[in-house]
Amino acid sequence: MTRDSTFNRRQVFGLGLGAAGLATGFGAHEAAAQAATTPTPDAATFGAAKHGMSVFGDLKYPADFASFEYVNLKAPKGGTFSTVPSVRAYNQSFQTFNSFNAYILKGEGAQGMDLIFAPLMVRAYDEPDAMYGLVAKTVEISGDRLAYRFTLRPQATFHDGSKLTAHDVAFSLNTLKAKGHPLILQQMRDVAGVEALDDATVVVRFARGHARDVPLYVAGLPIFSRAYYATRPFDESTLDIPLGCGPYKVARFEVNRFVEYERVKDWWGAELAPMRGSYNFDTVRYEFYRDRDVAFEGFTAKNYLFREEFTARVWATRYDFPAIKDGRVKRELLPDLTPSGAQGWFINTRRDKFKDPRVREALICAFDFEWTNKTIMYGAYARTVSPFQNSDMMAEGMPSPDELKLLEPFRGQVPDEVFGEPFTPPVSDGSGQDRALLRKAAQLLRDAGCAVKDGRRLLPNGEPFTVEFLADEPQLQAHHGPFIKNLGTIGIAATLRLVDPVQYRARVEDFDFDMTIERFSMSATPGDSMRPFFTSQAAATKGSYNLAGIANPAIDALVEKIINARSRAELTTACRAFDRVFRAGRYWVPQWYRTNHPVAYWDVFAHPDRLPRYLGGVGGIELWWSDAAKAAAVEKAGKPKAEPVNKP
Repeated sequence: MTRDSTFNRRQVFGLGLGAAGLATGFGAHEAAAQAATTPTPDAATFGAAKHGMSVFGDLKYPADFASFEYVNLKAPKGGTFSTVPSVRAYNQSFQTFNSFNAYILKGEGAQGMDLIFAPLMVRAYDEPDAMYGLVAKTVEISGDRLAYRFTLRPQATFHDGSKLTAHDVAFSLNTLKAKGHPLILQQMRDVAGVEALDDATVVVRFARGHARDVPLYVAGLPIFSRAYYATRPFDESTLDIPLGCGPYKVARFEVNRFVEYERVKDWWGAELAPMRGSYNFDTVRYEFYRDRDVAFEGFTAKNYLFREEFTARVWATRYDFPAIKDGRVKRELLPDLTPSGAQGWFINTRRDKFKDPRVREALICAFDFEWTNKTIMYGAYARTVSPFQNSDMMAEGMPSPDELKLLEPFRGQVPDEVFGEPFTPPVSDGSGQDRALLRKAAQLLRDAGCAVKDGRRLLPNGEPFTVEFLADEPQLQAHHGPFIKNLGTIGIAATLRLVDPVQYRARVEDFDFDMTIERFSMSATPGDSMRPFFTSQAAATKGSYNLAGIANPAIDALVEKIINARSRAELTTACRAFDRVFRAGRYWVPQWYRTNHPVAYWDVFAHPDRLPRYLGGVGGIELWWSDAAKAAAVEKAGKPKAEPVNKP
C-alpha cells in the first residue's frame, strides 16, 4: 500500500532512492580547475561514436531506428493528464510542494519538474539498461572507459530560444556534484570532472574503478542553463520557475495545491527517435492532498483523471461510485514485471535496543502477514522476503558454487545460515495472534537479555522496551494496530506516532525514529546506487536512505561485487549472495508486494496494448494519450438527463 519512493524513471538509470552524499563533493569551480589540469584523452583513445550505450554494451535499436517499438506513433497530441503523486524523487513529497528546485535537499520540490528538463540520454523501457541520445547525438567511450565524450545535437535549445551548449552540460553536472541533493552527490562521487571542449562537445571523466552504472546515471541527469544561474543561487529553495529545455514547461500552479505543466508545442526534441510517440498530453497536472481519503473523493468528483491505487481495502470496497457503475471510470490491473523492491518496517539499528538480531527477529515474528493480508488487504498481496523480490536476483535454495565463492571469505563473520537456505519470515496460522510465533518471539527476547517484570518487557539495562512507529498518514493505522497489539502481548509497549509530511521527512532524514515504513524499488541492473541503501558509509550520513543503519563489512564488500560485475551472470550471482547476507541480518520487518498496478481512470485515455517490461510503472504521462471520442462520451454521460415535460 505504500507509494513508491523512486527516482523518475525517464531520466534516472539507477535504482530507487539513493542515499545522501557520502563523499565530500567538490564545487563547480574546483571541478573546472581539475578538468583544466587533467589532460583530455586524445581522440585516438576513444572508440567509435555511438547513438546509445548500456551497462554491458548491448543495444537493441540500431543507429537509424525510427522510434521505440512500444510507443504509438499515431497517438494524437492534446488533452490533459491529471493525477496525484505516486512516486517521489530527491526532495519531493507526496502531499505538498513549496519549491521549483527539485534537485537539492532544501524545500519540498514540485512533482513533475523532470518534465521541463532534458538529459543527455533517455532510457529504453524494453531493455534492462540501455540509453539513447537526446541532447547528445552520439557518445564515444575511451578504451579504459574512464572518459565519455558526448557530441550534442545542434537543434537543442532552452525554452527561451537560447542554444543549449556543452558549457551548459558541464555547468549542470559540476553543479549537481557540488550542490545537488545528497542522493545525487553520492551517485556522482566517481565523477572526476566534466569539461566542455567547445560548444558541441563535452567530456565526462570518471575515477578509476568507477561503478558500472555511473555513466548512465550521469547521462540521465537534467541539463540547466548556465546563463540562467549566473545571477541566481542553485542551492536555494525557490518558487521562481527555472529555464528548462524539456518537453514541458511550468504553466499554472498554487503552492501546496496543484502544479500544471504545458507541452512545448515546438519542442526541438519531439521528432527525435527516442521521443517520437511520447509525451502526448498538452497538459500534465499534479494535485496535492494531505489526506488519502480526501484524495480519493477528489478522484470520484473528477478533480483529477488518473489514479494508481495503493490501498487494497480501497480497491476492493470503494470503487463502486456512480461513474464506475455507468462506465465513465475504468479500472485495470496492469502487469508489473520489474523487481518489486523492498517494502516493510525498517528497524533503526543505530539505537541500542535494536542492535541484537534476535530482538529484530522477535519483531518479525510478531507481525502476522497472513492475517493482515486476509483481513485488511483482501488477499491482494504476497509476502515480500527480499529486496530483489519479483526478480531472478533474489536468493533461493542453497547457495550455488559461484555464490559460495563470494560468501566463503566471510565465513565466521556472518551467520552460518548464510551458507544454507536464505531466511524467510515465518508463516503464521492467520489468526492474528499466532501463539507459537509469539512464544518464539518471547524466547528470542529472553535470549537477548530482555526479561519480563510486572508484565513489561525490559531491555538488558533495565529500561522498559518501547517501540514507536513513525508515519505520516492516518490510513496506516489499520496496518499498525494488530502489530502493536501483538508486541504488547510479548510485553513491548508499542505506539504509532503520526506527524505531518514535513516533520516526517525531517525526522527520517535525521534518523529520529524507531521503525518506519518505506518501499525501495530496485533497478533491473543494480550498481552504484546500491551504496546509498546498504553501506556502512550511508548508515552514518544523515539524509541517507539506509534507514536501518546497516553497517556490515560483508554487505559493503558484496555491494562492491555487484557494482563491479562484468556480465549479467556475475551481477545476478553477486546480488543473490548479497541477498543472503542482508536477509540474515533481520534489518526489517518485510511487508508485501503485488505483481500488478491497480489503476483507475476516467475513460478519456488510451494506452499501448502491451507496456514495456522495464517501465517500472504504467507510463501514463510518457506513453498514454487522450482519446477525444472517449472524452466526449464521458462528458455526455455525465450530464443530467432532461425530464419530460408533463402537458396538461
